[in-house]
Amino acid sequence: MSVRKLKPITPGQRFRVVNGYDAITTDKPEKSLLAPNKRSGGRNSQGRMTMRYIGGGHKRKYRIIDFKRDKAGVPGEVMSIQYDPNRTAFIALLNYQDGEKRYIIAQNGLKVGQTVVSGETATPEIGNAMPLSNIPLGTIISCVELRPGQGAVMARSAGAFAQLMARDGKFATVKLPSGETRLVLVTCMATIGVVSNSDHQLLVSGKAGRTRWLGRRPRTRPVVMNPVDHPMGGGEGKSAGGHPRSRNGIPAKGYRTRSKTKASNKYIVERRKK
Repeated sequence: MSVRKLKPITPGQRFRVVNGYDAITTDKPEKSLLAPNKRSGGRNSQGRMTMRYIGGGHKRKYRIIDFKRDKAGVPGEVMSIQYDPNRTAFIALLNYQDGEKRYIIAQNGLKVGQTVVSGETATPEIGNAMPLSNIPLGTIISCVELRPGQGAVMARSAGAFAQLMARDGKFATVKLPSGETRLVLVTCMATIGVVSNSDHQLLVSGKAGRTRWLGRRPRTRPVVMNPVDHPMGGGEGKSAGGHPRSRNGIPAKGYRTRSKTKASNKYIVERRKK
């Protein structure tokens, strides 16, 4: 894992910091695991724009990722570590002993030729997926399920990890990347290790055009809008803009919008910090 600062032979490269891609072993994806990825440009089925600042960008094929890790007890060899344009983490191509191939989210330290396995019989080694009931306390985990059989939904992005803190009855206490501590059923699956590409946060795009390649259009700041367009708009010159709030008038910066009557509140041991 490394980043490189480019020699600025063009203005767009002056502040550019790129990924070294040391962990990547091939640039050819597995064709059988590719799917078309149609983009909406922020429009709904009627063609009306419902999400602003979306559109353009480079064409992408979706890589079908195995988030469930339900191939229990069958060892899979890591064939390659690959770049995925649809996510910040790298992905690993597994070739199982029965001949099936699947993509998984790659963990830091996962190497080509290494064997990974999932299920209750697995050992707590990097890349292996196990139920929370079988993972030793204090272990760093990622790709955590929220409901049994649902597939991983938490700690999936580059450099993310959670920690298994305790177990009591049918619940395990997991500290999540946001700082929230939460109860999760011990039958839920999690993968051992930290998600790969932890240097992603150090990258600098260098120019506005590179953001357009990712499919993001320019975003207008609320304070330069008119009062008809945003609560923070209007005023002569550079006015303060009033209290920070969204376009709908909901206060920003620390205002809690989570419902006090939400059913899952009872599973949250400690809220994330403000």
